[in-house]
Amino acid sequence: MIKVEPVQAFSDNYIWLIIQTDNQRVAIVDPGDAAPVLQRLQNEQLEPAAILITHHHPDHTGGVRDLLDHYTIPVYGPGTEQIPCRSHALGEGDVVDLQNLSMQFRVMDIPGHTAGAIAYYGNDMVFVGDTLFMSGCGRLFEGTPAQMHQSLSRLATLPDSTLVYCGHEYTLANLKFAQAVEPGNQDIQQRMEQSQVRRKNDLPTVPGSIALEKLTNPFLRTGEPNVIAAANRHRQQKSANATEVFATLRSWKDKF
Repeated sequence: MIKVEPVQAFSDNYIWLIIQTDNQRVAIVDPGDAAPVLQRLQNEQLEPAAILITHHHPDHTGGVRDLLDHYTIPVYGPGTEQIPCRSHALGEGDVVDLQNLSMQFRVMDIPGHTAGAIAYYGNDMVFVGDTLFMSGCGRLFEGTPAQMHQSLSRLATLPDSTLVYCGHEYTLANLKFAQAVEPGNQDIQQRMEQSQVRRKNDLPTVPGSIALEKLTNPFLRTGEPNVIAAANRHRQQKSANATEVFATLRSWKDKF
C-alpha cells in the first residue's frame, strides 16, 4: 500500500514522502531542506529508497547533499538542469522504476517555470513541482508563455482522477485570483470555502485532482468563454488564441 505525506519546509514548501507501508521504504520528492525530512524519517522509522527532483530551484534541492550524508540512495532529476548529486538524468518518456516501493513513474517534460522542469506521473498521481499549483501555476522564470501553456495543457490531459502534488501551499491566494477571473464560478467558490476550513485547521490543501483543477484553475480554462472575456477586459484587447489568454492571465496574476 502506498501513502503520500507532506513534510513542511520554509514558509510554504511541501516536500513529499511517497511511502510503501508494507516495508516503510520511501521516495523523497524535492527536499529543499534536509532537517525536517531527517526528523520525519527517524520518527516514523522510514528507510529512504530514492530522491526525485522536479527542477533546480534551491528550495527544492537544497537538502539533497545533507540527505546523502546519511543515506546512499539514487537521485533522479531533469537532465538539462544542474541538480546536486544527480545520479539519474531524466527527460520526456523516461521511466523511473522504484522497485523497493513497487512503483513506476513516467517522466514528462513540463518547461515553463524553469527550462527543464519535469513531472513524475504514475499510480494515479503526478508530482509537478512548481509548474501546476492548486488553482494556479508557477511564474515564468525561464520559459515562455507558450511553453507553460503547453505544459499545463498536457497535464490537463491526464485522467481526471489523477492527484496533483505540487511544491507550495498557495491555494488560497490562487483561488482569490481565480474568483477575480470568474466571479460567478460556483466550483471556485466551493473550493475556496473548503480550502479555508482546511487552512484554519492547519491542514494542507494539496493534493487536488485534475478534474477539480479543470473546474477551478483559470490557467487550465483558457478556452472557456468567461475566462477569455476576463482576459480580454484586463488586456483591453482581444486575444488571438489560448496562449495569449494564458499570457494575459499570468501577467495579471504576477501583479495581483
